Amino acid sequence: MLLGALLTLGFGYKFFIRIIGMVIVPNDGVGVVTKKFTIGIKNSTLPDGKLIALAGEAGIQADTLAPGLHLWLWPWQYSIDVMPFITVEEGKIGVVESRDGVPLSGGRVLARQVDCDSFQNARAFLQNGGQRGPQIALIPPGTYRINTGLFTVSDAPVLEISDNRVGIITTKEGRSLPTGEIAGIRVDGHNAYQDGEAFVTAGGFKGLQEQVLLAGRYFINPQFATVELVDMTEVPIAHAGVVIAYVGEAGKDITGESFRHGNLVEKGKKGVWAEPLDPGRYAINPRTHRVVSVPTANVVLNWANDKSESHKLDEKLSTITVRSSDGFRFNLDVSQIIHIPRNDAPKVIARFGSMVNLVTQVLEPTIGNYFRNAAQNSDVIEFLKSRSERQADAKKQIGEALDDYNVGAVDTLIGDITPPDDLMKTLTDRKIAEQERVTYETQRQAEIVRKELQQAKAVADTQAKVVDSERSVAIAEFAAQASIKRAEGEARARTAIAEADANVIKMVGGAEAEKTQKIGSAEASVIKQKVEATNRESFVAIEVARALAASGQKLVPDIMSTGGGGSGGGSTIIEMLAASMFNDRLKAQAAAAERSPASKS
Repeated sequence: MLLGALLTLGFGYKFFIRIIGMVIVPNDGVGVVTKKFTIGIKNSTLPDGKLIALAGEAGIQADTLAPGLHLWLWPWQYSIDVMPFITVEEGKIGVVESRDGVPLSGGRVLARQVDCDSFQNARAFLQNGGQRGPQIALIPPGTYRINTGLFTVSDAPVLEISDNRVGIITTKEGRSLPTGEIAGIRVDGHNAYQDGEAFVTAGGFKGLQEQVLLAGRYFINPQFATVELVDMTEVPIAHAGVVIAYVGEAGKDITGESFRHGNLVEKGKKGVWAEPLDPGRYAINPRTHRVVSVPTANVVLNWANDKSESHKLDEKLSTITVRSSDGFRFNLDVSQIIHIPRNDAPKVIARFGSMVNLVTQVLEPTIGNYFRNAAQNSDVIEFLKSRSERQADAKKQIGEALDDYNVGAVDTLIGDITPPDDLMKTLTDRKIAEQERVTYETQRQAEIVRKELQQAKAVADTQAKVVDSERSVAIAEFAAQASIKRAEGEARARTAIAEADANVIKMVGGAEAEKTQKIGSAEASVIKQKVEATNRESFVAIEVARALAASGQKLVPDIMSTGGGGSGGGSTIIEMLAASMFNDRLKAQAAAAERSPASKS
């Protein structure tokens, strides 16, 4: 009847439950109890400085109400705040701060860790000496029934370190660093700084830590340690990594008497490590160690304005200005190629500290002074003409100088040389004149060649006629030679025939002569006999008469004169006729002899 009346008056069900001292806590909640007053106990109020009641005092109670039904919690004496469970999501961690507990002491900034079931048992936390303030312990992902009257919980992201990166740790709790040290030494047992209390118990130092975290996921309380993510230390190909350690035990120099320009120590000691790192990636703390990358391949340095290599070691170098012996100032660009052996890289860094210092403290003054001294011993023209000799000498002299610094000089190259404008104009005018002379000579040669070309073209154009003429000449020569040969053959034939005819005539003549001789001899013999038979004049007259008769000669001339009479007249006429006939016969034989071939030969 009372319940119905209350409901009729408009009071809710929960109000009715509270009226009768009944409290129902849902399954996903926790009841935080605040006691308003106490009746009949000796210490009814909390001690000074306390916020959480452990012995029933008035105030926020350490014990909470679990999910379920609870009785005798009268509303006029207790106020109940039903709070949801504390849930730490995946990828998050719970950072806890306590509103009550023992005050921090001993220089601590974080409350030490106590056994309290991940802060779900407030009574155990306070009774075990839990301290107020930020807690060094944290809550991993999950759901927790925590008294929010005592603890506040905030979320923080889980630490994720990706590949090729490292985490640099700086802790806020631990012992103070010794004087002169910049980072805490490595301690064990704290599970990569995830157990802050173990780190402090093991004697860890607050501040920067030498140890780094590698790739992975870590539950690290951000109130205990901060983590800076950096890339791993990389030593490129064709380089050596010289390590300079700022932490560790003081190292002893291991270079001996041969190297007095710096100390080299063993790996792990404080100082410059004698053994360099080979190309690769290393998990080295860049706040406690510095790795100087020294190129072990050839390095080109340019003394030229607005010209620099990718390594940037020569970005502050500029064109060298020198003065010649004849008072002219001129500029020249120089490139120097150097090489540092791997095992000498630590010596270079121990002496100079960095490659930049090597360039500015050694290479720049050495090379600049060499060329300034070389220019003072020569005039500009001679310097330009003897460029190769200067370059070879520079390589030798600079190489000897750099050997003292454990640096190898591969080559020295002289680049662009910029003479004074006035001198350059004179040289340019001279060169132009020389080039004009060469041009004119070239043109002249071209005209000669053109003339020869024209002649060649003309010859080529008449070549057909020349060939025809040459062929005609050759044919004529061949015909003449043939004629000569033919004439020579005919001459030889005629000579042979003539010789044969001559031989024949000679033989015939001989035979005829012999015949005639024999006939003459015979006739002479006959005539002799006839003469002997008759007188001489009678024989002659008879023969004359025969001859006249045979020749048809008139015996009596048409006109005849006589010289006088006498008895001797007849014989005189006969003698004259005989002489005339004999004379004619001799002429006829002579004429025949002239016509005969034997007479021609």
